[in-house]
Amino acid sequence: MNRTAEQMLAAPPRSRPACLNHGFSGETADLGACAAAIRHGSKSFHLASLLLPRRIRSAAYALYAFCRHSDDLIDDPHAGLEALARLHHRLDLIYAGSPGPQACDRAFARVVHAHAIPKAIPLALLDGFAMDLAGRRPENLAELKAYATRVASSVGIMMALVMGRGDAEALARAADLGIAMQLTNIARDVGEDARNGRLYLPRDWLEQAGLEPEAFLRNPVPSAALAGVLHRLLEEADHHYRLGMAGIALLPADCRMAILTAALVYREIGWRLAAGGFDSVTRRMTVPLISKLGLLAQARGATGLAIPAMQQPPDPAAAALVEAAAQAFALSGQDRVPPTHGAEARPGIGRVTSILIRLEADARQEARTRRLAARQRAGLHA
Repeated sequence: MNRTAEQMLAAPPRSRPACLNHGFSGETADLGACAAAIRHGSKSFHLASLLLPRRIRSAAYALYAFCRHSDDLIDDPHAGLEALARLHHRLDLIYAGSPGPQACDRAFARVVHAHAIPKAIPLALLDGFAMDLAGRRPENLAELKAYATRVASSVGIMMALVMGRGDAEALARAADLGIAMQLTNIARDVGEDARNGRLYLPRDWLEQAGLEPEAFLRNPVPSAALAGVLHRLLEEADHHYRLGMAGIALLPADCRMAILTAALVYREIGWRLAAGGFDSVTRRMTVPLISKLGLLAQARGATGLAIPAMQQPPDPAAAALVEAAAQAFALSGQDRVPPTHGAEARPGIGRVTSILIRLEADARQEARTRRLAARQRAGLHA
């Protein structure tokens, strides 16, 4: 790549004129909106975010909020290429230092500038959305991993840069973890995706198992043949989990527990799916709160250990993104955060306990809200 740093990296966000603020209260308000997005959008990532150090947490909220907001726009049944074009325009404004009025855009603009995130990475995310809008289905595993890299590894690479890790090995392992999580998502959501006219399982795997993709979309049902395909997919996910989780040792010590917790929770989804006979058509596998708490404790114990990273090149699907991110990081002149070891950087028992209490309270409140909604629905139908 021969592009200059100025072409690859975001311009600093410009200050908003007072006449345009209209009550806007600044960065704090933006981050509050971003934090709400992760709290309501993903329980697994919300749990992991609570474990991140404060210096990383705000940037993680901004990244998640922009990606989630973009994903929601594309998932809208009325969305089309026009929605994608608007996202491209908003990204152009962000990298020009003139983000639009959305809180997530303003927060994201600050993050991509501060952490030398090249435009190629969020552009890859939008490319993944374009694949969805076009109704493209992967013909083989390579195409599936190309999709997973765009919609998931892109986020992992951005998070690695936020944590101050811009060397190729750390970025490659972050990409592996993104691929693993997305393959797990696909295995978990086969039924839901099929009912929405989407199928992400590789066509050649389906045909080798005796499944005709169009027939399955018309009538998605669990079967031994489908179970075999999902078993194969989750084995591939496990390969990338092993690589990605080894790379957690390359992250700053105070970030490892959060990332390992998220990885363990996602991997548990696949294991539970396997234990349930690989039926993701008639039910959607989740990890209950009590199990997440156990995985959190497991992560806290494991992150005090020195786990050597695996010296392997990035998956071919992610190689270009890894190169772009590593080069941008080097061109930015940012200092690499020195590696730290030992248990001293793990969240203390008191903090972990307070997080568990908060999650338990959130779960009780959510249960009360569901019961109230059920009673209201019952009253309407009475």
